[in-house]
Order: sequence, then structure tokens, then C-alpha cells
Amino acid sequence: MKALFIGGTGNISAAVSKMALEKGIDLYHLNRGNNSKIEGVKNIITDIYDLENTKRLLSGHKWDVVVNWIAFTPEDIQRDMDLFDENTNQYIFISSASAYQKPPENYIITESTPLSNPFWDYSRNKIACEQLLNSSYKEKKFPVTIVRPSHTYNTVIPITIGGWAEYTTVDRIKRGLPIVVQGDGTSLWTMTHAIDFAKGFIGLMNNQQAIGESFHITSDEVLTWNQIYQTIAKAAGCVAEIVHIPSDYIADFADITNYTSKRGSLLGDKAHSAVFDNSKIKRFVPDFVADIPFSQGIKQTLNWFEEDKSRMVIKEESNRFIDGLIENYGNKN
Repeated sequence: MKALFIGGTGNISAAVSKMALEKGIDLYHLNRGNNSKIEGVKNIITDIYDLENTKRLLSGHKWDVVVNWIAFTPEDIQRDMDLFDENTNQYIFISSASAYQKPPENYIITESTPLSNPFWDYSRNKIACEQLLNSSYKEKKFPVTIVRPSHTYNTVIPITIGGWAEYTTVDRIKRGLPIVVQGDGTSLWTMTHAIDFAKGFIGLMNNQQAIGESFHITSDEVLTWNQIYQTIAKAAGCVAEIVHIPSDYIADFADITNYTSKRGSLLGDKAHSAVFDNSKIKRFVPDFVADIPFSQGIKQTLNWFEEDKSRMVIKEESNRFIDGLIENYGNKN
């Protein structure tokens, strides 16, 4: 199998890339070469938005699978359909589980759950991309498969404030400082390790039965947000001092203080329970199983951050926001 990943070195895609190589896939990356290269991958260095250079470098290639990890708008999709219409047997679009209906009518999500998110432009753009691809599949048989990751982690800390590429909230936990959890912390959520995600994803690659289909790939482990933060604290050898604050209050305070907007990612995603029915991916990829519990996976993630001190980024902007948020909410109440 000959595959092209546009991107390929991110939090999810790097894990998929490494597993693809282990499976003997002839893997190419097309990216700007800004991140560390993965040994065994053949690299095509260009900016996908430099269309003429991209066309020149791709000339003569025929792909079994093309995966775009960094497509976010219908314009990105139209460009890719023009680029790969005649030279790939399968195009996999990385959408997002945040595209599913918000607020949900049922907390158990299947692939047939409606797509609707009035809170987050990111999700609405992903929905528009899906609509364009599905129309092209129906009208022109463009060979698309849609994959919707949910909260998938490996080299990121998957929390709401002071995490992801930051170490800020973990540092606060270690120093005994209070941290913020949205709502009352009892809503249900699903965390998926990127290596588990990769198992399902590889099974969809060059799988002709998956053409024209949509999938999410998640763990079957369900945790409350309180449990998530408590598990992170335990992995850090500490106990979390949690302050619960309503999601809309967090979003409003972020807007007022010009902090990174939390409106979409909270009201359009993490403020709602999300439990996924993985029956479909298990039908198409019978050997798929997500077997890395969050308690194990987040320990590995923290170890990865701590192996290189430069990864342990602590942002004073985030500390000021968290402290101000707690103080402001406390004064209000």
C-alpha cells in the first residue's frame, strides 16, 4: 500500500504514521518540514497552499490512500479533490466528533447522530467539508472516507484550560494551586489514546468497503471530568484542588479578559456528555480494540513532557486567567 499523509507529524497523525510503517505501508509525508521527521517516512517538502509547487512534486505519483490531517475548510477540500481526483483510490478526511449535534438529544453518539454545532466555527467548517465530500461522492464517486476523532491524546495534555501543548495546569496541581473544572464535573467524557485510534484508522486505509462511509474511533472507557482531572493529578503524584465553574461563565470571562476563546470548545463540545458507540468501526475493522486506559495513557503523556524540560511550557497568561477566573467567580457567589 502506498499512502500520502498531508501533515503526518501531529499528536494523532504521528502515532498513525509510526503504526503504518510497522505494518509495511509505503508512507509519504507532504508538509513544510517544520516538525521532526519520522524515520522510514519519505518526505515531500512543500506548503500544500503552494499549489503549483505541490502539483509539480506530486506529478507521476499514484496513491492507494491520501489522508489530509490539516484540512479545515471547504476550500481546502475543493483543492484536494482537484489534486487527487484522478490519482488516489481513497481519500480520508479527518473531521471531528465535535461536529455531532450540540446540545445532544442523546448522550450516546453513533455515526448517524445529526451533525450540528451552532457554537463553534471550527465544527461548522468540518460539517461543511463533510457535506462537500459527500456530494462529490454521490455525484462523481470521489472515493472519500470520513473519520471523526474525539478527544485524542498522546503528546498533549487533554484538558480544558492550561493544557494541550501547555504544562500549566499540571504545574498548578504539583504546586497545590486550585484548578478549574467546567460545570460540576459529573458530565461524561471519552478520552482516546492516539495509539488506540491508530489501530482503527489503519484498518480503514485501503479498505474499499469504507468508501462513502463515516466513522468515529474512540475508547469505550467513559469518565467524568472530575475523574479525568483526578487521574491526571494521581499520575503527577498529587491530589487536585478542583474549583467548579459553569461553562458559560468560563466562556464569558475568557471573552472579557481577551484570553483564548473557550466559547466554542466548551459550549460546542466539552460542556456536554459524549459517549460513543463504536459498533461501526468494530464491524469494519474486526480486530480493533482500544485497550489503553486513561490512567496508563496520561502517565505516559506526562512522562513524555517531563523527558524534555522544553516541553513543560508554563504560561503566565494561563495562570493569570485561572486565578482571575476563580477570584471573580468566588466574589460573584
